[in-house]
Amino acid sequence: QVQLVESGGGLVQPGGSLRLSCVASGFTFSSYGMNWYRQAPGKEREWVATITVVDVPIYADSVKGRFTISRDNAENTVTLQMNTLKPDDTAVYYCNVKMLKPTLFSYWGQGTQVTVSS
Repeated sequence: QVQLVESGGGLVQPGGSLRLSCVASGFTFSSYGMNWYRQAPGKEREWVATITVVDVPIYADSVKGRFTISRDNAENTVTLQMNTLKPDDTAVYYCNVKMLKPTLFSYWGQGTQVTVSS
């Protein structure tokens, strides 16, 4: 059974930092790219970042230069280091993995709340 568990969210002031973690189980972690998405109240879910199986990071324009995605295959963990946070970063952040079984299927964690407010 695929399982994704996020942690690290909280309340932070504008300009501050948070580090989110996602621990994965139930699949061969090193064989899949991993993703972070977020969803703010009243808005659609949006893609934030991806890290590929060869450890290449890809970012949405809204977070480029501020966020860093990384992975540790030995710990089955993907992280999102968030710096210079803005109020518009406020959202529930979700870890995601996509698999062919046989059509594309997304697995999601339960999410962790990030609130950026003064």
